[in-house]
Amino acid sequence: MAQLNTKIKLYLEANSKTWNDTKVTLQDNSDGNGAFISSWSYDIAQPTTEQIASYETAGNAAEANVAIDLTRRTQYLSWEQQMEMIYKDQKNGTTTFKDHCDKVRSDNPKS
Repeated sequence: MAQLNTKIKLYLEANSKTWNDTKVTLQDNSDGNGAFISSWSYDIAQPTTEQIASYETAGNAAEANVAIDLTRRTQYLSWEQQMEMIYKDQKNGTTTFKDHCDKVRSDNPKS
């Protein structure tokens, strides 16, 4: 289940807005009802429960992609190692760096 803040960010993006911590406050009273919007000061209507729920699938995909991005970052290696591959490719006429990046992407596909 996607986090409330993820679904709200998607709602904002769909309405040409960006997340701003000073314009929305989320709260969870630990009463079993979960998080909710406690304050909203955007110049668009606060999303209804139904509107937020409509972003569940997109929110799940966005959160999965964040995890995939983190995995990819570690597998791409350090910038020093990447630069060394690029240098060697230019020197030797090889495609080691491109092949490496293609493998990282194919091993960790996004939704």
